[in-house]
Amino acid sequence: MAGVAAQGFSTSPDCPLDLAYLARQTFGDVELEREVLGLFVGQCDRLTPVICAGDDQSKRSDAAHTLKGAARAVGAFALAAAAEDGERSLARSGDLRGQLGERLEQAAAAAREAALRRIAGQDS
Repeated sequence: MAGVAAQGFSTSPDCPLDLAYLARQTFGDVELEREVLGLFVGQCDRLTPVICAGDDQSKRSDAAHTLKGAARAVGAFALAAAAEDGERSLARSGDLRGQLGERLEQAAAAAREAALRRIAGQDS
């Protein structure tokens, strides 16, 4: 039987993952949580460069939409918000205005690192 996630969740606004939300999504199943987070890390790695440096506006917008959903699914709400803002900006102007691209990259990196720590069995 798969292990159950620990009850000492960190839901601080500074935490890039809402671990209580993630535990609810994965029914407290640690193995399922690790599998879902592994998929999420792969999506961060694949989608963030497309959004921030891709050539095709449609692909960039689709990637932002996909990353937004993936982030929401694991409780990476700051990343989801940045991806949503990026999606809107790309739809309006075809570009990530101002510091939006940097914000998205930083949020993706923070969520990715938190996911990797969680996969490794370290609470973030």
